[in-house]
Amino acid sequence: MKTYEALSSSCPETASLPFLPNGFPTENASSFLPLKCLTKIASLFRQTLTSPGILPSKSPPKTVYLGRTLSRRKFATSALGGLLLSGCDTEFYRPPVIRDGPMGVADVLTMASQRFLLSGQQLVQEHDTREITKNFPVWNQANPEDEDYQRLKAGGFTDWRLAVTGLVNRPTELTLQALKRMPRRSQTTMHICEQGWSAIAQWTGTPLMDVLQAAGGVKPQARYVMIHAYGGWYEGYDMFDAVHPQTILAYGMNGKDLPQGHGAPLRLRVERHCGYKQLKFIKSIQVVSSVEDFGRGTGGVNSDYGFHWYAGA
Repeated sequence: MKTYEALSSSCPETASLPFLPNGFPTENASSFLPLKCLTKIASLFRQTLTSPGILPSKSPPKTVYLGRTLSRRKFATSALGGLLLSGCDTEFYRPPVIRDGPMGVADVLTMASQRFLLSGQQLVQEHDTREITKNFPVWNQANPEDEDYQRLKAGGFTDWRLAVTGLVNRPTELTLQALKRMPRRSQTTMHICEQGWSAIAQWTGTPLMDVLQAAGGVKPQARYVMIHAYGGWYEGYDMFDAVHPQTILAYGMNGKDLPQGHGAPLRLRVERHCGYKQLKFIKSIQVVSSVEDFGRGTGGVNSDYGFHWYAGA
């Protein structure tokens, strides 16, 4: 393990760390390593990613989508319009805004490591329905104090519409019933909360990729999908996560309609992320080329207030 040898020679503090198969420390290393070691790790990782044959070029890995294998060529000619969605663009290895100091190093190291290991768009583990958590916790806001939301809830969400705008070829609005008529996916997955708990539930909904295709696909300059929720929440996701088959807009939970406390009528499930990226009470979707015009410009309300933008679980 050349990476391990290079690190241990200059940073003896890394000697007792758990290492990934590629020779890099696990992401938790950033919480207790000195700055000199984090800087060394980042430098070695950059060297690795820029070495010949590390990042895919002419023959990128194929991307698994809903049980099918799609090549980059098929993606490029699809409604998503020529984006390099198999994870081979270097922008998919770093957050939209890199913070200063050790936290910025940790952000890049964590995201680049996970994207490097998941470049084939692997699926997260799906569980047997017998493993569903009996009392799945309701966390954060459970009933937005938003006049529009309260009005829609009083009417059973019959007037609710999902606006899909921005860098799409055919901006559209979708009713809840229209979403339910689109291709659906059910997945029984583990929700991992950054505050130390986890729970398993079955989620049913429409893949985000199909919603973008219903809006005519995205334009070539599209880079991020900003999702807005009632109550003022917003989060951004890059195209690598947006087209993953387990990234769905869920309207069902455990075989029933999505409960109020879990985000009715629609919530996001982006299964490779921690809980705070699983936005509830979705209001609209906006495809953009940059996140700088939203909130404090970091790409989401959570990262605006100090959380990691990339919350890979």
